[in-house]
Amino acid sequence: MGPNRRIEAIDQFRGFAILLMVLADYVNNINTVPAWIKHAPDIGYTISDLVAPLFIFAMGLTFGPSFRRRFQNQGGWRTYNHFFSRNLALLGLGFLITLGGVLTGNYPDTANWGLLQALGMAGLITLPFIIIPGKYRWIIGLLLLAFYQFMLNRYWLNEVIHAVHNGPQGALSWGAMLILSTSLADLYYDQARGKRLYAGISSLVIVVGVLLTFLIPISKHRASTSYILVSLGLSAILFYLFNILDERYQFRLPILTDWGKNPLLLYLLHGIILGLFVLPPFPSWYFEAPLWLVFIQATLLVAFLSWIGQFFNRRGWFLQI
Repeated sequence: MGPNRRIEAIDQFRGFAILLMVLADYVNNINTVPAWIKHAPDIGYTISDLVAPLFIFAMGLTFGPSFRRRFQNQGGWRTYNHFFSRNLALLGLGFLITLGGVLTGNYPDTANWGLLQALGMAGLITLPFIIIPGKYRWIIGLLLLAFYQFMLNRYWLNEVIHAVHNGPQGALSWGAMLILSTSLADLYYDQARGKRLYAGISSLVIVVGVLLTFLIPISKHRASTSYILVSLGLSAILFYLFNILDERYQFRLPILTDWGKNPLLLYLLHGIILGLFVLPPFPSWYFEAPLWLVFIQATLLVAFLSWIGQFFNRRGWFLQI
């Protein structure tokens, strides 16, 4: 196995990340859904808090191989221009989605930042370092995390906590996570040595992150260093499990493959559909919906997006930037 062929486990993992992201966004504003399912209000950790890191890690799995392949075929200038333009496009698209979320009421009126902006900035932060060997990217990523935590503690805390997806300042932390993800991905692709180290180092990252919680509160809303490291390790281990299921048992869920091959399309569509839930002025329809209605709505949402994903995948249609 090498980075130059499509790896089913990555599609499965990415599909799982997008599926969780859609469900987390759907339940986030429903008052009847238990709080432990939603994002922690500040300090704390829930399953929803793992969603964005899963997708960051999925980006890290393909960032390096895609960059190196394009660099070899098209040269440095065209490669850097492609990745720079693609991440700028994510930023622009993110601002349009944020505007739509504000207009529909799905985002607060003060929102000016969102997930796609965070992903785009993380990509731009990672781009200058992706050509550097992985062992040095570890150092760079950890130094960026340390710098971000210092700035968060001294100057940025209030702005980051009250911003959607941590605002522009928090993008530095997400960028550090993406850099570290690309380093873990290098281990995954290294058949000779790295594959044996991958699970152990991923577990060590979790341990370090947990130990840091005694000094630095774990919080998605702060994008704290402890949160980033715990999430990085958990994401890496979860992908490792997907890889075992794929390689050893050839176990794959077609729904996850469909979602994983068209993540941007399904993410954009889910935002539009969420607007249909939020717009009707009947609290019992969405914000105060009973759990039986939440289950029906969530099932229909996933079923519709799964049908779209399958439809596009069967025809080889993929929405990419």
